[in-house]
Amino acid sequence: MKALLLLCCFLASLLLSGQAEEAEDVSEEAPMRDRSHIEKTLMLNEDKPADDYSAVLQRLRKIYHTSIKPLEQSYKYNELRQHEITVLGMAPRALSILDGEITSKPMVLFLGPWSVGKSTMINYLLGLEDTRYQLYTGAEPTTSEFTVLMHGPKLKTIEGIVMAADSARSFSPLEKFGQNFLEKLIGIEVPHKLLERVTFVDTPGIIENRKQQERGYPFNDVCQWFIDRADLIFVVFDPTKLDVGLELEMLFRQLKGRESQIRIILNKADNLATQMLMRVYGALFWSLAPLINVTEPPRVYVSSFWPQDYKPDTHRDLFLKEEISLLEDLNQVIENRLENKIAFIRQHAIRVRIHALLVDRYLQTYKDKMTFFSDGELVFKDIVEDPDKFYIFKTILAKTNVSKFDLPNREAYKDFFGINPISNFKLLSQQCSYMGGCFLEKIERAITQELPSLLGSIGLGKNPGAPNCDKTGCGETPKNRYKKH
Repeated sequence: MKALLLLCCFLASLLLSGQAEEAEDVSEEAPMRDRSHIEKTLMLNEDKPADDYSAVLQRLRKIYHTSIKPLEQSYKYNELRQHEITVLGMAPRALSILDGEITSKPMVLFLGPWSVGKSTMINYLLGLEDTRYQLYTGAEPTTSEFTVLMHGPKLKTIEGIVMAADSARSFSPLEKFGQNFLEKLIGIEVPHKLLERVTFVDTPGIIENRKQQERGYPFNDVCQWFIDRADLIFVVFDPTKLDVGLELEMLFRQLKGRESQIRIILNKADNLATQMLMRVYGALFWSLAPLINVTEPPRVYVSSFWPQDYKPDTHRDLFLKEEISLLEDLNQVIENRLENKIAFIRQHAIRVRIHALLVDRYLQTYKDKMTFFSDGELVFKDIVEDPDKFYIFKTILAKTNVSKFDLPNREAYKDFFGINPISNFKLLSQQCSYMGGCFLEKIERAITQELPSLLGSIGLGKNPGAPNCDKTGCGETPKNRYKKH
């Protein structure tokens, strides 16, 4: 069946290539598209000052450093590696959070096969075409670098080694991928109003017939680093390039658990007649269905994201509505950037807390099973090999408010304790001081009180005139429609 699908896609590409040759002469003289809907939806012409959330960010940074980071470092959370997909459908990666990431702007990541229009789409959204700022585009694979577009007072190109050396930009962890990768990393500062609120990342296109080792750096690991930090992920497809190979399958495995942040874009849609567009839309879902195994699939946008006007006799009204819908989606992510950041820190805190509870339970079980004549290495090996026999995970579920869906994979702790001997850790009950309090109590207070309170203060900040309903109550007492008065 897959072979038949690929054959259909191949025949469609031959047909489309013929249509493209016929349209080649007119494309040069095609009228440019009106950009007013982009400026209106993204509010690029408004002069209102940007919201000042510096006080909230300062509070968020303080909560992280005082309540989360001590437990994270004490139990070496950043060395936890999980290779298996959990019940959540996601392999949570241990992340090291930097101050630069707490204060950074939302990141929008562009992924997909080569020559599907990722760079052209960025040029179009920012209005960079035919300017000295524009990203280079073409029919052949043109983007070989990871390109980060940021705001700056003037056009400026920043080399990857400089970006990695500057911790304020939050890209310093990329240094671990080696010098070969840093040579393929480039930053571009552009004086554009949209980039004051968001950062765009353009990526090299996926080429299925190229072996990964030919890139000279761990491509999938680098993609994972950006995926972990992206607020919105655009996966772009060309109607003539729907074949799914190993690299694309690997990419969607890395996107597991990020479905709410993924938007799939079927680009260059005005190149197709209506009937052919419907077939290609169905073929796209057929190809991606095995890779996105979730109840609610990501949103798919069908349009043509480039500056030239839509081709004649195409569904221009539909394409324009799809484009505006995508812009509203992007704007929503930008507007909710602070809420998303607090939610991310809280999610991180929950994972750190669960990890600490598990390590504490492993350590307590080890101490309980050790005797004067026991071989410590054999005792702990028995515990790690079969934690269910010692009720490691069941005890955590029974004694704490931890969801079974948040528990890490058991296999991950074989690797973790393989490089971190259990004797290197202290019990949670010993992680207390007279002045500083207990690590566990502090992180629980951050999860249940401090971070939700900070999130609530943002809502009041967006509407300063709104009363505090917690103190004064809001509105009238609701009436019971079924009570006789």
